[in-house]
Amino acid sequence: MAATLKDATAIVGIGQTAFARQLPASEKELACRAVLAALADAGIAPSEVDAFASYTMEETDEVEVAKAIGAGDVTFFSKVGYGGGGSCATVGHLAAAVATGQASVGVAWRSRKRGSGPRPWKNTAAQLPTPGQWTRPFGLLRPADEIGMLARRYMHEYGATRDHLFNVAMACRNRANENPAAMMYERPLTREMYMTSRMISDPLCLFDNCLETDGALACVIVSAERARDCRQKPVYVHSVAQGLPAQHHGMVNYWNDDPLSGPAWTAARHLWKQADFGPQDVDVAQIYDAFTPLIPLSLEGYGFCGRGEGAAFTEGGALEIGGRLPINTGGGGLSEAYVHGFNLINEGVKQLRGSSTAQVPDAATCLVTAGEGVPTSAILLRRA
Repeated sequence: MAATLKDATAIVGIGQTAFARQLPASEKELACRAVLAALADAGIAPSEVDAFASYTMEETDEVEVAKAIGAGDVTFFSKVGYGGGGSCATVGHLAAAVATGQASVGVAWRSRKRGSGPRPWKNTAAQLPTPGQWTRPFGLLRPADEIGMLARRYMHEYGATRDHLFNVAMACRNRANENPAAMMYERPLTREMYMTSRMISDPLCLFDNCLETDGALACVIVSAERARDCRQKPVYVHSVAQGLPAQHHGMVNYWNDDPLSGPAWTAARHLWKQADFGPQDVDVAQIYDAFTPLIPLSLEGYGFCGRGEGAAFTEGGALEIGGRLPINTGGGGLSEAYVHGFNLINEGVKQLRGSSTAQVPDAATCLVTAGEGVPTSAILLRRA
């Protein structure tokens, strides 16, 4: 029988800094604060950390973090590409390292000063990567422009409307209104506000776009055996997957025969193949939401509804607490904070611990996804 990572490891600690448009601390300082908070949450000394994982876009490397927190000898380190597509893969890489004996205590993190820092696409002097040479000269300058084009095609093919996108934005904002740590805490969103807000890239208005955030988050992964003795109730890493479909072209995906079948579909096939349960058994989901259209596309890709049915799935309060599939219960990237999706991982852990500010009653299973539209990743978490 083939070996799997199923329930072999668990997340036992989570940590985060404050979230704001501008924070005075450096990215390195924010990273270390989040890591130390996660270790304290787990009851594990920094000197025991021997593995790190983060994103290729992370500007603070594991050497600096290890020195600053007082880690011991490090025997595994990894970085995952493609921006928000890498979030869940950081946990997956550490789970694999711990499960195979390459490390015993792994820390994944993301630190970012997007609120006060520059936008990555503003550097016009830099050589464009190959994909960008086929999009930016034709006006697709920002991720919002690329996803806007994908969203318009989805609307054309399946009859999705801005009302469906509003359902997504509203669900995330409602959860943020319950979360004191969220940037949009106590800042309600109405349909009128949404429909009359300025366009960012048609059909995406202001509230279809994620926040710009300074902040950092981290989590701690150990073996399932060790997890039983940690300070917090363990949350098991049940299944892990990454997804890069054939002939993929980041964001726009227009080399594919079917641009609306993005990386989520590839990741999902492997994720469910390794799991003991299916989409119908997921109690709560944290779905990457840099832009509202990514939610219906992901709902389809991960099997919660049929092809072209993702927009209709959002109707009737389906994404709210008590609905068919409560999502992004901390507020997500749209209304809590945008730190390349890492807050979705930590919120998944909170749900299964029973400590979320918008708790789903008796939540035992949680899907967490990384960015749809780019090479992606996903994890299934299970309550102890």
